[in-house]
Amino acid sequence: MTEVLIYIGLALIGLGAVSDLIAAIGMNRFKNFYLRLHAATIGTIWGAFVPIIGASLVAIGYEPLGYYRWFVAGAGFVAALLVLILAPAGSHALARATHRARIVRVEPCIADHLDETMCIKGGSE
Repeated sequence: MTEVLIYIGLALIGLGAVSDLIAAIGMNRFKNFYLRLHAATIGTIWGAFVPIIGASLVAIGYEPLGYYRWFVAGAGFVAALLVLILAPAGSHALARATHRARIVRVEPCIADHLDETMCIKGGSE
């Protein structure tokens, strides 16, 4: 059973590495702030949350740590939960602050439900 946990944990760590690579490519290729913020959030969730869960599973399966493995795994699960909660909240706060400060304009703007005076509704007018 411990070998299975270790292999699953290593697979999650590898998935996180690939996700970070994809998010880094998105950060370089996307055109505006909001799309880049999306790529950064995806990189945070898939590139940090998933590998921390994987490392916690590896810690559970690694028997030479003794009973300390449960403390390491528990700390990893708590850290992963905090990342899962705080990363989307932080990116939402950044996006809302940027929108309210009117720093970034997205063209063409089809619909802006936060500020109806900023762009054309429906895109045909």
